[in-house]
Amino acid sequence: CAASRQAACAAGCIPVPWLCDGEQQCPDGTDEQCGQAGERCAVSSVCGTKKVQCPGTHHCIPHWELCDRHQDCEDGWDEEGCPQQPCLPGQWQCRNRVCIMAEWKCNGIDDCGDSSDEDVCAPCTPGMVRCDEGKCILESLMCDDKDDCLDGTDEPSTCGELHAAAACCPSGLGQGEGSHGAVLPHVTLCCVPTVCSARVDIRSGDLYWLAFLHLSCSRTHVLCHDGTGCVAQEYLCDGEKDCADGSDEDGCAQLCNTPGQPAPCQSHEYPCGLGSCLNASLVCNGQQDCADGSDEGGNCSVPCQRSCTHLCYPSPQGPRCWCGPGYRLAEDGLSCMDIDECTEWGKGACSQTCLNAPGSYSCGCLPGYLLEPDGHICKLTGPEPKLLVAVQSEVLSYGLRSGHEEVVLATDKDRVVFSLDYDLVERKVFWMDLATESIRWQDLNSGKKGTLVKGVRSDCIAVDWLGRNLYWTDGAAGQVLATRLGAAWQGVPEYTVVMDGDLDQPHSLVLQPLAGLMYWSEVGSHARLMEASMDGSRRHVLLAQGLGWPTALALDLPTQRIFWLDEKLGSVGSAHLDGSGVKVLKLHWVRSPFAAAVCEGQLYWSERKTWSVQQVDKASGKNRTVLLKGHGQPHGLQVPTWGAPNRTNGCAKSNGGCAQLCLPNP
Repeated sequence: CAASRQAACAAGCIPVPWLCDGEQQCPDGTDEQCGQAGERCAVSSVCGTKKVQCPGTHHCIPHWELCDRHQDCEDGWDEEGCPQQPCLPGQWQCRNRVCIMAEWKCNGIDDCGDSSDEDVCAPCTPGMVRCDEGKCILESLMCDDKDDCLDGTDEPSTCGELHAAAACCPSGLGQGEGSHGAVLPHVTLCCVPTVCSARVDIRSGDLYWLAFLHLSCSRTHVLCHDGTGCVAQEYLCDGEKDCADGSDEDGCAQLCNTPGQPAPCQSHEYPCGLGSCLNASLVCNGQQDCADGSDEGGNCSVPCQRSCTHLCYPSPQGPRCWCGPGYRLAEDGLSCMDIDECTEWGKGACSQTCLNAPGSYSCGCLPGYLLEPDGHICKLTGPEPKLLVAVQSEVLSYGLRSGHEEVVLATDKDRVVFSLDYDLVERKVFWMDLATESIRWQDLNSGKKGTLVKGVRSDCIAVDWLGRNLYWTDGAAGQVLATRLGAAWQGVPEYTVVMDGDLDQPHSLVLQPLAGLMYWSEVGSHARLMEASMDGSRRHVLLAQGLGWPTALALDLPTQRIFWLDEKLGSVGSAHLDGSGVKVLKLHWVRSPFAAAVCEGQLYWSERKTWSVQQVDKASGKNRTVLLKGHGQPHGLQVPTWGAPNRTNGCAKSNGGCAQLCLPNP
């Protein structure tokens, strides 16, 4: 054994950090003989949990920095005796020792984080450039008003500027060259004695316009006026300054004040000349309340003699009818119409249910939720909601209010907890173990463990807590399968194929047990989102347009929407459960999502590439927060609801009268 890095035991060598870690690794248990006289475990340490002490020093390093090909201890102890091939079968080891699925190599995306999975790939041939999704296209296809790249990389927002410049620039100024990108035919800017050319960064697929000092934004984003950043089109005129110079909120009053669109001020307000709004009661009061003084003078002295439904106020333009809050002035200029905030504002009015009333509206919450003091947001009642995250060989619990973090499940260190789900009834965690090709479980109350089924490989598992079944996808075989939650491994597989045939690489899977429905994504040649009854019948396409690789799905039952994260397009999308009302947000930090969950107003997901768990506002994509990072590579995650609803279905009672497996059909 490597003296400073490993310890000897009867079965061979084990890493020093495994000594006295509470798990017996040596058959004779000598690695856990802690605190006894003369035993090696009785070594004082200044390090806390999840940290390792460099020998002979007081320097502590996180355990994930062991064998990361970077010397963190001064003497290099953390890199001694490291295994040469720690990845599991079916995985590929990156240069930084991160393990990724073998099929992710050379897919045009930096899955390793150090680009080693793409450096080994053959580059595009001369005269071609690589799209974000990995394929190579001819340079001549760029800026031709056609999407030759699935993600539109070849048609950025600056194409129009490029064409305009080509019509008026003097010729003969030569052609620029990029240091590591393919250069397009030269185009020069008018009246600018320099060369304007474009190149594509082969590694990222981003376009850079060499004569422009500002950025190039994708067509779903808009360039800030100062040229320092891009913001999504959805963020324009939303009341928040997302550009550093605030230019995403400039001119919003003019944008709103167009035919067929509501005025920027409400009907009980007076529009000042600079775009601000003033309460109508302050108009013509002898004091200039608008910054430009436009609320005084003119015809302020003309008395109100109009037959207004609500109120009449004088104004510089003459007497006008005004409506109270919650109403708008009708076309006749006299009467007032109720504003249906629930319809016009959508989810901007209430986070769950909305009830319109004359001149007002009220918000409500579903059972199990409580309305916050703001009267708009619903929060879960009962215990603090927890996020369960599979990180390497452990499952962590993260408090979504307190941020408290603890390990609730730990497996052997050479195994990886992949996809996971939670049984609301028996408080059990189920997970996919890639190393043993089995689906295992652990009771969080008693700590008892077991194996549900062996001989399976899956990217995603899902628990039907109501019908007492567990489902999983097999992307290679193109199948969705199921078995009983109470099954015990007897040496013979006991499961059934729920769906087979024309499934094109099924990947993520989510269930809606109360409705007897399941939803899954397919990431084959034609990406799509699908829906079917939980017995496999009534299968149909939910969405088949605007998708790249929808690798992570999540249901938001209070709002009846399904969310997905798209690895290829770097986006977050959502739609009603009937496939309508599609909304897509292009977010550059969505790079390699594995699993997702929704709780209250937040969307959570695990990022394999950055080894992190992140959250954003589910409606706007804003307020991104990194919750966990550096613990290891995260995979599956869930937000369990503690305590199952008191509901039932045909399979819940006496297994539906079935001798083996009962699959619900709504």
